[in-house]
Amino acid sequence: MQLFPIRKTYLRGAVLGLLAATLAACSSPTPYREAAESKYGYQDQKLEENRYRVTFAGNHLTKRSTVENYMLYRAAEVTANRGFDYFQIVSKETDTETDHGYGNHGPSVSIFGGSRSGGIGWRVGTSHNFGGYDPEKRFTMVANIVMRHGDKPGDDNTAYDAQTVLTNLKGKIARPQPKKSWWL
Repeated sequence: MQLFPIRKTYLRGAVLGLLAATLAACSSPTPYREAAESKYGYQDQKLEENRYRVTFAGNHLTKRSTVENYMLYRAAEVTANRGFDYFQIVSKETDTETDHGYGNHGPSVSIFGGSRSGGIGWRVGTSHNFGGYDPEKRFTMVANIVMRHGDKPGDDNTAYDAQTVLTNLKGKIARPQPKKSWWL
């Protein structure tokens, strides 16, 4: 006799829900964050007193336009945080990495049941696309910037006012969501 009888249906649902929540956390675009804990996010490197290299790398779910916005936003943050008014992009490049492989297109979960013992089981692995080509692109943008004081020159299309960029892009910046406990 079981003290706390658990029906198989409820157990299957609980396992499926837990695994779905875990996978959902792994399958979202790169948020605006420092790339310290993963290879995705922003990095900046001081080159000279008023020169920085700013990089933003997105995962395969992050659009190119989002990667560019995040790189510009970070350049504006670096500029404003250092007491400068505007920055000029002196060089910029975009690296596009494409996975041309067959299969291995991310995590998947298989839930199965009905074994002779009446139990359930599960597998965590990768899904496969045996039907053909399904590329995944990841974009990385790198810009070398020079930060300056004063008003931005009106005729320079490589110059950006830091406060204007921060204001205009603020609504497009998705920050990481706080991690929730799985039991809540």
